[in-house]
Amino acid sequence: MTSVWARTLCRLLMVLMVWSPMQLAQAGMIGTDQAAAVASQADRNTVLQFLGRADVSSQLQSLGVDAATAKDRVAAMTDQEVQSLAGKIQSMPAGADSTGLVVLLIVVGVVVWWVWFRR
Repeated sequence: MTSVWARTLCRLLMVLMVWSPMQLAQAGMIGTDQAAAVASQADRNTVLQFLGRADVSSQLQSLGVDAATAKDRVAAMTDQEVQSLAGKIQSMPAGADSTGLVVLLIVVGVVVWWVWFRR
């Protein structure tokens, strides 16, 4: 019985492999200049996306800086300045303060401990 199921499964897998698209990966060497250019462009995109956020743009408006002017200034920055700024943006905390989560974990831990030792 198992051999019938094994043969059927093997045949099904062979058919699925034939129908699946073949993708041939190609690898090649890239120069340091190309890698640095890609990283630099990624950092610029990070900073420009940060400037495109609604809350950042409203904060810039309240400080008297136009969003278009800020984007022009980012375009005029050197690669090292953009890299530093992108690093600061990426290291910023995402979301709200995590003290609520810590309190919730402590409460859940106490409840589990209490239930476990109450038995």
